[in-house]
Amino acid sequence: MTISAISPLIPRQPVPALSVATVGGGQWTLADQHPEHFTLVVVYRGLHCPICAGYLRDLDSKLPEFTRRGVSVVAISSDDAARAATAKEKWKLGALTVGYGLDLNTARRWGLYISSGHGSTSAGVEEPALFVEPGLFLIRADGTLYFASVQTMPFARPAFADILGALDFVIAKNYPARGEVPDPVVQQDAA
Repeated sequence: MTISAISPLIPRQPVPALSVATVGGGQWTLADQHPEHFTLVVVYRGLHCPICAGYLRDLDSKLPEFTRRGVSVVAISSDDAARAATAKEKWKLGALTVGYGLDLNTARRWGLYISSGHGSTSAGVEEPALFVEPGLFLIRADGTLYFASVQTMPFARPAFADILGALDFVIAKNYPARGEVPDPVVQQDAA
């Protein structure tokens, strides 16, 4: 399998198409989301990641707060159906929509990093041969990127309590997406 190069996303620009199957059946498609304010896409490493378990449990517990703010939420991995279902059950992710089967080339178009497996983790679960590293994306209802955080490691992810607090400010003040200048050198030369 050839994996494409990483392409960084630019705020205020449309994000790539995204569609995954979900645990329990059905398909989750970004284009079908119609939130009042944002869609929150949380990409997690997979069943093998014990840090992901705690992170997604925290997200699951805060779903009503995101909903109250007009934000729809999905958690996605490159795991297969069985691993995703096991994660949802084992991690007790009640209401959280869990998508699986994220194609690695799609992950690259979203600017995500890919890792190779190195055996069993501290949770005693075998890592897949290849899997996606974490990312968090807030997408406006019009399909443009508002905020992104991508990582090469499972550690130090954005805290959901912080994101909720930021959403209160962003929504109240109609705060613009930042980081929208695609090539600062060209912009400075043009000025």
